[in-house]
Amino acid sequence: MHMIRSLNARLVARYAAVPALMLLLGGCSSTSLPSFSSNEPPPQADQPVAEMPATIRADEIVGRWGLASFQNPADRKRTEDAARGQCKQPYVIGAGQNGGVIMHLADQATPQELRLKGSPSGKNYIGPPGPTPGEQDREIISFDGRVMITRFVDKDAGVRYGNMVYVRCAPRA
Repeated sequence: MHMIRSLNARLVARYAAVPALMLLLGGCSSTSLPSFSSNEPPPQADQPVAEMPATIRADEIVGRWGLASFQNPADRKRTEDAARGQCKQPYVIGAGQNGGVIMHLADQATPQELRLKGSPSGKNYIGPPGPTPGEQDREIISFDGRVMITRFVDKDAGVRYGNMVYVRCAPRA
């Protein structure tokens, strides 16, 4: 009888140790140890965040633009010249009723009002309301008032459309 109680006690002790060990190990996954290699966190791609104001205003991009695109950065200058040649049939970015701009989304035939949105990293985006960057947004890669280069955030659309170069057309005479 003494041997049976001793065996039961050992089994109970053994099986009681399993949940205690699991709790101990589970706590390790949420513990973060200090890193001695660097004081700065590694750079990360923009994670979607709530909308914040862009550093570019909508009225700065409203107007008539020549439009072309490139994949290879070496083709940028040639593409700017090609976009300038498109001013005979300009792409018109209109002013929206709610402070945005009227443009097309990728693969959409009908333009709609889009917002200019900022991000904590300082990047600017054009897209529908929602988190920034959103899958339908395009990043404004560069803008100097005369030339704007954008690229769609969605990788598939980014590959299909490339870097879109908008060159401001001269005012109509």
